[in-house]
Amino acid sequence: MIRPVIGTVATRVVITLANLILVALAGRMLGAEGLGNIGLLVLGITFILIMAHLVGGGGLVYVVPRSGTGAVLLPSYAWALLTGTVALVVFSAVPLAPEGLAVHVVGLAFLQALNSIHLNILVARQRIGLQNALLVMQSLVQVIMVAVLFRMEEATLMDYVQSTYIAHGLTAITSAYYALRGELLASPAVMRAGFLALLKQGGIGQVANLFQLMNYRAAYYLIEAFRGTAALGVYSVAMQLAEGSWLVPKSIGGVLYSKVSNLEEARRQVQLTVILFKVAVIFGLLCTVVLLLLPDTVYSTIFGPEVQGLRPILLMIAPGLVAMSGSQVLSHFLSGTGRIAQNLIGSGLGMLATVILGWALVPVLGVQGAALTASVAYSTSLVYQLIVFLHLTKVPVGELLPHASDVRKARSLWYIHKSKRAEAGSYI
Repeated sequence: MIRPVIGTVATRVVITLANLILVALAGRMLGAEGLGNIGLLVLGITFILIMAHLVGGGGLVYVVPRSGTGAVLLPSYAWALLTGTVALVVFSAVPLAPEGLAVHVVGLAFLQALNSIHLNILVARQRIGLQNALLVMQSLVQVIMVAVLFRMEEATLMDYVQSTYIAHGLTAITSAYYALRGELLASPAVMRAGFLALLKQGGIGQVANLFQLMNYRAAYYLIEAFRGTAALGVYSVAMQLAEGSWLVPKSIGGVLYSKVSNLEEARRQVQLTVILFKVAVIFGLLCTVVLLLLPDTVYSTIFGPEVQGLRPILLMIAPGLVAMSGSQVLSHFLSGTGRIAQNLIGSGLGMLATVILGWALVPVLGVQGAALTASVAYSTSLVYQLIVFLHLTKVPVGELLPHASDVRKARSLWYIHKSKRAEAGSYI
């Protein structure tokens, strides 16, 4: 358990640094308005992926160990193609992407959908190290390509688009090489059963993800409408930095999901979740404090002179960042134990807070109002997940607080890891 977590944390660090370099390059070459357009581009892709992941998303991690790759591969591919076709029609009619980029939004979303299928199959097989290596490769290739394209001639938004095609296309090919091994075909009846299992598992999960996306990004459209694309660019940088505090929590959550999905003993699932919840919150808190201590001059030096006023935004969103660090662990526990509906409710409550507060605060307070709205939404989701987790597991609430004995447990984990007796441990 420890080795995958360490590897995934290291992967997240590299990816986050690569993303920040991308943002810094874009901020210096394209300005705040360019950053805003990139934010809308990524948001459009994410909306399409929400639909694609109804079948080809995280549900694969749950279904593949139980049904096999052959039962889900072709249904996942077919669904990705269908989603891309429908999205092309919708995005051509509704202005959800930067002007003239609707086709590219759909094309990039389709590539990323293929990547998700392959990478989730690898996670389902517990090949987390390979998945991490592919994600690192993807990030580094994009950084290199965008730097090259920006310097070839006058920098444009299309340079960012082309670099994304190259990075995700290479990953799609490489991940296919590793994922598409073994039994890849099954009978129509088995594939139908696999499709229905994915739809059941992924359907609820993706509605929850849609709600969560609204929690994360609904303010983007409000900021653009009321304050303009340049203000959105500044806010998107703040969110990139803020979400960097989830490096460890997201890594822990992803590994926990894979582990819990393959564990059958409920006691070990709960023990593992409790100790990792504490670790995630502590790391999230430490990263948030670091972000708040850095002066604005540091941020403007890195991301360009048009990016000003990040610290007040980060201050408003800080409580929510710590809350979401804990939520990353609890949501993956609920998903890994087949209780995705609870994540749906938690995300729905957060989205409700986003809609109500966002419309009230963004027109008045601008980007700071958006940050405050996000903080309340994240905290709302965590409170609900905590209530559900404590009710289901009967864990005393005090167990979720740090204890002196946690140091001993951490030492035991490390000893078990070093002695290569991981399966004998109480907390792994």
